[in-house]
Amino acid sequence: MDELLRAAHLEIAAELRSDGGNKAKASLSNGRKLSVSGPQREYEFSFKRWPEALNGLPLLVRLSRSQGPWTAAEATRLPDNRVRIVTEADLGDTPRRVQLRADDSQAWRVLAERLTSVGEADHPVRSTSAGWITGQGNPKVAREANPGRWVADWPSLRLNPRQRQAVEQALASEITFLWGPPGTGKTDVVAHIVEGCSRQGLNVLFLAPTKVAVDQALERICDLLSEEQGFDTGLVQRAGDIDVESLRERYGAYVDPEQVAARLSAHLQSRLTQLTSTLTTVRAGVALHERMRNLQEDLAAARKAYGAAGTARQNAGQALNEAQGAANALGLRITSIGTPSGFFADRKQAKLDAALIDLQKANQAAEEATATASAAEIAQNKAARGISRIGTDIADQTEKLKGVAPLSALTEETDILQRQIDEAEKELRRISDAVRANCRVLGATVSKAVQSRPLLERIDVVVIDEAGMINLPMAWYAAGLAGKRVVVAGDFRQLPAVNKAADDRGASDEDKAHARRWSATDAFRAAGLVTAAGTVRQDPRLVALGTQYRMREPICDLVNAVAYPDAPLRTGRDNESRIPFSPLVNAPVILIDTSGHCVPGPNHRTNPVHQAAVHELVRGLQYDGVLPPRKWENVLPGERATERLAVIAPYRDQVNGLKRTLVERLGADYDGLVDTVHRFQGSQRPVVILDTVAGAGDYPGRFYLETGLDSETCRLLNVALSRAQDHLVVIADVAFLRKKLPPRSEARTMLDHLETSAQSISVDQLIPIRSAAELAALPDEELTRPAFFPAEQVDRAVRWDIERARKSIDIYTFLLAVPRVKKWLPLLAEKAAAGVSVVIHTRSPEEQREDSVVERHSTLVHQLKSAGCTVEYRERMHEKVFIVDDTVLWHGSLNLLGNLGPTDLMMRLEDPESCTQARRVMDQARRESPVYRGTSGTRPTQGPGGTKKRNPDASEGVAVGAIVWGRLYLNVSYQEKDEAKRLVHAKFDGDNKLWYTDAEKAIPEERQGWLRPKS
Repeated sequence: MDELLRAAHLEIAAELRSDGGNKAKASLSNGRKLSVSGPQREYEFSFKRWPEALNGLPLLVRLSRSQGPWTAAEATRLPDNRVRIVTEADLGDTPRRVQLRADDSQAWRVLAERLTSVGEADHPVRSTSAGWITGQGNPKVAREANPGRWVADWPSLRLNPRQRQAVEQALASEITFLWGPPGTGKTDVVAHIVEGCSRQGLNVLFLAPTKVAVDQALERICDLLSEEQGFDTGLVQRAGDIDVESLRERYGAYVDPEQVAARLSAHLQSRLTQLTSTLTTVRAGVALHERMRNLQEDLAAARKAYGAAGTARQNAGQALNEAQGAANALGLRITSIGTPSGFFADRKQAKLDAALIDLQKANQAAEEATATASAAEIAQNKAARGISRIGTDIADQTEKLKGVAPLSALTEETDILQRQIDEAEKELRRISDAVRANCRVLGATVSKAVQSRPLLERIDVVVIDEAGMINLPMAWYAAGLAGKRVVVAGDFRQLPAVNKAADDRGASDEDKAHARRWSATDAFRAAGLVTAAGTVRQDPRLVALGTQYRMREPICDLVNAVAYPDAPLRTGRDNESRIPFSPLVNAPVILIDTSGHCVPGPNHRTNPVHQAAVHELVRGLQYDGVLPPRKWENVLPGERATERLAVIAPYRDQVNGLKRTLVERLGADYDGLVDTVHRFQGSQRPVVILDTVAGAGDYPGRFYLETGLDSETCRLLNVALSRAQDHLVVIADVAFLRKKLPPRSEARTMLDHLETSAQSISVDQLIPIRSAAELAALPDEELTRPAFFPAEQVDRAVRWDIERARKSIDIYTFLLAVPRVKKWLPLLAEKAAAGVSVVIHTRSPEEQREDSVVERHSTLVHQLKSAGCTVEYRERMHEKVFIVDDTVLWHGSLNLLGNLGPTDLMMRLEDPESCTQARRVMDQARRESPVYRGTSGTRPTQGPGGTKKRNPDASEGVAVGAIVWGRLYLNVSYQEKDEAKRLVHAKFDGDNKLWYTDAEKAIPEERQGWLRPKS
């Protein structure tokens, strides 16, 4: 377990070091630190666009341009495009820009916590059954002698001997490994195993890596158990949301525990609704009584206040009279004293002063009495108004209380109703608990089983489906949940488990080796059932299904050659096609060879010729009635585009391009029609088009680099090829792939088989080769079709398009040649003078590598500008594209204003969407290229003292990602130097201690890290 725990921690570390790939990120700016509390720091940022995909997910944050690890963060959206971030990361006081992305390590974090506590009291994992996954212990392996006791209609089931063996063994063994290659009926076998286990009285936890895989298997399980007693009360349940529509429609009310509980408690819910409504009415009556009681209390208080104010007013009047009388008496006394004089003047003065003081006091007492009387009058008037208002309210409330039961009766009724409601809610909880307790088969994803509380009170059997896609730590933990039996089903030659630590550039070689051994592997390999070379071992624990019912035999033969040479599959279906006849796909396996028809693209992940070929294939299939016409409505079930066709490509860039192409062709974006290999795992279609993509760049792509039955190349090809039921069309640049593929590659095996056994056609049988003279006579529909033009026809065909230009001409050409500029300049000047926007996209003179070329390039740029053309510089550009009026796209190997070559080939498309797509791809390629830093200038030949310089000085701008002397400097580690030499012919600059390559070399996608500065 220590090894598994370490593997989990390595995956977490790898995730924090990764750049997040193409997943959604939020770019935040103008940050400021708000506070610091212990290790936590609080910041506020602004943003322009917030990816909704991040909502509700655990997040990571780091400074933009940083190559350091990400740190966990919590985000709170604020008004006005502001967001508050709390994190332990020190982003500075005023961070200018940071990035947020989803934290994909969350499942690994939870797993690590769970693994740490294995062995503690009441822990759900049983180490014994978990150990069976890694070949530990001596689990029982046997066969059920009478499976008909547990599996309905056993004698008449359409199961072959291997399928029957799998069911029999799984019903009697503690551990069973079921190897189910594509189309071998694995899902049916697993469903019968679950059926039998359930009837044996065992609780079954069915697990798969994805929601779709869970739902598809659970639907088949429901088919087998739907007549079983207790099915309608939750015998089979789904933990989590249902993704597959057919499961939701057919069995959602029976497998969703909330729906089951709601159905079983419908009468109780109705009663609870009535009780609640009645209680609301009764409480309203109580409230009326309480209001009346409050009003009466208020009236009594107002009357009391009125009386008190009257008394105070009377007392104040009496005090005023007394004060005034005293004042009058003192006035008389003062008058009688008169003016002090004579022998007794001092004595008189003293009497006079005392009288004056007493008078002042009397006057003050009179004033106070007057004020008190006035306040008492105000209070009495206020109390009088209150008495009047309350009297009115009491009259209204008395009217409302007519017909209302007495308060005592209502209070008693309220208590009764509340007790009844409490009892009903308690009964609802009991029903919900009972539904959970009724469950004997529960379907869930592996991730949910690991991260959630125990899903069943008792788990006897754990069935892990699609186990080849589940990493070993997850599989080990899931198997440990079983109390009696574990069944592991899947195909270890299809998609592998997703992991990052094995290829983590920031990890040590030891850590990467550990990750390959413990997280980048599956249960089949961990149990010792697969050799290091990827071949299968004979073992009593393993049952291999060997007959497939999906593919026509020629398709199966190809899949066998690529993925199952050591255990070839037999075909158990007929060799007839089940779609309408089409001359385009009149054979089971078809190879469309694009050799010699290369149109260079921005990188190896796209291929415009292949996109055009797919477009024409779909066009032909529509014409032949295999696919519905554009925007066709009321298509019958089974005849929809996504029910007849799948288009598979290894790279997301090509998938996006194909989607745009087919939206134009079909009139809608059909989800599930075009995608990468990974997204089609578990699917099948009558017609599958596999676009190999390779050929438009110099590099075939990582997809094709690995070799061996255990390689990712073999697994991905296996999934892609085996999705086809009736017809498989492979589009490939055979010549390019043969030149680039490793000698013993499974991709090369695929080509060998296709060339010897498939119906082979050239791409020009789909995409016409035209002459310039044809353009003027073509109807509009034919003009919109992709077409190739040979080198000798290109100039005349391009001239035809330029002469028709009305709004804009964009020419992407990284080279400028005197003869070509001279040839085209008059026509471009004429169009510019007519108001057409003419833009030339080329490299800047400073990017040229020789003084003479710099001067010539500058002169030609000046001539173009003088003719009215706009010249835009693009750093390190390689594109050769020509766009007219944002409608006509020319794409290929021809530099229109550069030197001609003997193999120049151009493809013409008349399609605004293709033009938009081309601009988008080129803009994206420009953004992803390293920013031009430093001055490439001209290469000095001498250093100080007249010595010849071999390398530039650091002062000339040498840095990772910079172009100096025509060199592109790279961040290549010692371990990667041989790979850099092989892929981009890298050389070492000993003076600056950096590797470099020719600035025109394209850096492979998976090695873009070489362009990032050293951390």
